[in-house]
Amino acid sequence: MQTTPVIDAFTVLIALLIFIEAAPVKSENVVPEEKSTMQTTSAQDLSHITIDLAVKRGVHSVAFSPDGSMVASDKDNTVRLWDALTGEEITVEQNFWVTLPRNFTADINSVAFSPDGRMIAGGINESEVICLWDAATGEQLRFMKENAPNALHWVNTVAFSTDSKILASGSEDGNLYLWDVETGKRLKALTEGTENIFSVAFSSDGKTLASGNAGDTIRLWDIATGEKLKTLTGHTNWVFSVAFSRGEVTSPLLASGSWDETIRLWDTTTGKQLKTFIGHTSVVWSVAFSPDGLTLASGGEDKTVRLWNISTGAHIATLTGHTAPVKSVAFSPDGVVLASGSKDGTLRLWDLTSPMLLRKNREESKKRP
Repeated sequence: MQTTPVIDAFTVLIALLIFIEAAPVKSENVVPEEKSTMQTTSAQDLSHITIDLAVKRGVHSVAFSPDGSMVASDKDNTVRLWDALTGEEITVEQNFWVTLPRNFTADINSVAFSPDGRMIAGGINESEVICLWDAATGEQLRFMKENAPNALHWVNTVAFSTDSKILASGSEDGNLYLWDVETGKRLKALTEGTENIFSVAFSSDGKTLASGNAGDTIRLWDIATGEKLKTLTGHTNWVFSVAFSRGEVTSPLLASGSWDETIRLWDTTTGKQLKTFIGHTSVVWSVAFSPDGLTLASGGEDKTVRLWNISTGAHIATLTGHTAPVKSVAFSPDGVVLASGSKDGTLRLWDLTSPMLLRKNREESKKRP
């Protein structure tokens, strides 16, 4: 994959404007339907666009469409689509309702676009249930449900394989499953041996799955065989987010965010921990790589979004504006925009090339010794 020109420019500008030290290496009730609003940037708020979903539960998950034109987010028991350029809501025919037998109000914990752009998957706040919708119409195509005796609680996370044929899911019961997207049938059950799977991610070659869990570890799995390849240890508390790099790097990289307030970078070939990024003052809920693999974004309980330089481990910037924990972050496919979803009920779009952001970077660098 080639580096996008915009990100190159952004990275160069950041390097010229700041000098910073490298980090040390070491279901709520559904509320009545309200009209969402969109606001523009203020002087105190570095987000380019703020979309107020007017939902008490907050925004738990955000995802860009593969072409970058739309952002998907959860809103209680529906998925909503937003124009990535204007922030306006995109109307669809059937509104991505969660339609289950005898249950029409289950909240959505995780959303994911299929890489081919045809489908959206949702991890549901219902006993081991995943819903699959047509991305263009909002029609529910099918739902996948596991009825095993140990499948009693909700799904925390879902992710598509790079060819859009397999869906991975992790649940509060510690169940880690691979599903056939076309048929809705379960392909494999991967044995974690721990409660709570919080995050799953496929490698860019589609051969490996990573999972973050309540055992303070990350597991790497062979997709073809279902065998566990490695266990990555180093975190001292639950691992809430994992993300593979998709840029041009010398070896496959994985980032993880944890309750221990750190972000860690791993070489998945050797299982070695490469760096620890320190800066968040509470739980790190979400991590995401830029498309070129040069920058990492993180969202935390401390209400901030932070940007990190992968090569040096340096903290680039802190993005402020959210008034509650940031549960999810995602880069646009071209790397120009960052989306964040928060418990404050808003979805924010950050222009990573804006003069305001660069000015903020310069101000932060001056505060450092």
